[in-house]
Amino acid sequence: MTTPVPPTLPARDRAQLTCAGVRVERGGRTVLHDVEMKVSPGARWGVVGENGRGKSTLLHVLAGLLTPDEGTVQRVGTLALADQEMPAGHERTVGDFIDEYLAGARAALRDLDAAANALAAERPGAEQAYADALEAARALDAWDADRRVDVALDGLSAVNDRARPLATLSVGQRYRIRLACLLGAEYDFLLLDEPTNHLDLAGLAYLTARLRAHAGGVVVVSHDRALLADVATTILDLDPTRDGRPGVYGGGYAGYREGREAELARWEEEYEQQRTEHVRLQQALSEAQNRLSTGWRPDKGTGKHQRATRAGALVRSVHRRQEALDRHEVTAPVPPRRFSMPHLPARPGVALLRTEEVTVDGRLRHATNLSVTSGDRLAVTGPNGAGKSTLLSVLAGRLAPDTGRVHRARRVRLRLLGQESPRATHRRARDLYEAHTARLVTAGVLTEGEVVGLGSLGLLGSRDAGKPVAELSTGQQRRLDLALALAARPHVLLLDEPTNHLSIALVDELTEALHSTDAAVVLATHDRQMRRDIADWPHLALAQHRPADQGAGARAR
Repeated sequence: MTTPVPPTLPARDRAQLTCAGVRVERGGRTVLHDVEMKVSPGARWGVVGENGRGKSTLLHVLAGLLTPDEGTVQRVGTLALADQEMPAGHERTVGDFIDEYLAGARAALRDLDAAANALAAERPGAEQAYADALEAARALDAWDADRRVDVALDGLSAVNDRARPLATLSVGQRYRIRLACLLGAEYDFLLLDEPTNHLDLAGLAYLTARLRAHAGGVVVVSHDRALLADVATTILDLDPTRDGRPGVYGGGYAGYREGREAELARWEEEYEQQRTEHVRLQQALSEAQNRLSTGWRPDKGTGKHQRATRAGALVRSVHRRQEALDRHEVTAPVPPRRFSMPHLPARPGVALLRTEEVTVDGRLRHATNLSVTSGDRLAVTGPNGAGKSTLLSVLAGRLAPDTGRVHRARRVRLRLLGQESPRATHRRARDLYEAHTARLVTAGVLTEGEVVGLGSLGLLGSRDAGKPVAELSTGQQRRLDLALALAARPHVLLLDEPTNHLSIALVDELTEALHSTDAAVVLATHDRQMRRDIADWPHLALAQHRPADQGAGARAR
């Protein structure tokens, strides 16, 4: 007979999750350095940073799954971690999985029943055992645990059939079930890695509301700017900083954006000041050396003593300038790249692009009309399957409509950034870009003077630009796709889910650039924050096809 293990009870107001001086190395590379966090009940931390900055690693450290090479982690209270992926679990069912997460509540109710029977039998110590069991059940709110999970399953549109084998479900379905269990179990701390993956709009709204209402602490790793804006109270930024330590910003996502922008501005200013001073000292040294080699010789008749005195002064001048240059090191590290949108030209007074009653069989069923001129902004909206990507492909000339017509201005330059990258090649990114711009010049699309270098866009550093495209990360390949689209200096820029795989900082910079460019922009996105940022743009709403729906065609408004 095994002795039942008492359920771990939540600490509630006493809960605390802290880490100090955390450093993690992997493969000789420092992944995390000097991380400091204090997560209290009600606190909601967002963790951001480029791919590879250690965000998921930090969650594993906080959860106790990974021991840091340096630093301490202290945990008081219950905790649960949701990784980005979830295995099928072989023979387990949905019910088995739920039971695992509610094991504490189940044990508390069993203990309470056993204590009640002992109390009825008037066994010694039964009163205290019953009081302890009742306190545990109350702390876990064990009677309501299953209902809470059912509510979360419904809110996340997750499978609620407890007899269903997990192996028959998709990754997204399994992920939603686990997320519902975490929300229903009411842990003191929730550690969530990209929790908006696999959620629809209704699920996103439900998750946002639950995290905002969660009484315990939350640490969420996410690229979803809307989730961070709606939920996070503090942002931990793992991207590089001037002093090498992670940045911590209060005031939620808005405070992070403002603080990060100010930090980058100070960093860039300090770096430029130090570089300017270094160049000045180098020039002063060079001038002193030139005077020493050519300018110190006196006129004929000058005495030996005078010549020696003058030569010595010039030598000392050179030494002083060399010492000043040696003392002045550029201590500020090189600031991170910023995206720089090239100037995209306008053609005022010309209808650059126009469609008349365009349809595509099975993909864009409603006749669609639109007209685009320079400087126009147009957001194409609609549910999945409404034909947004199809319409953009028609506008770009990649797909011919089955009915209707597409008019493009003579010599208009259009470029489409599709949802996914093309198949990766083993050519170096820089070579691929330069070959692309060379073809544009040869074809007469661009003049030599209109070509922009890959490095000037701030999308790929020189090291990454020298790699084969197949060795770049998904996000880096997406950056290259954007660079190739902008290289043509288009009059009309067509963007299909442009935030896919891009970092938060780049998406913010791209959004700002789209507002100010002279080119026309037609954009389709499900990104909730980007949709907020372009809420004042005209919208073209595409309706999802329904057999009984014979309504009017879509028109830009």
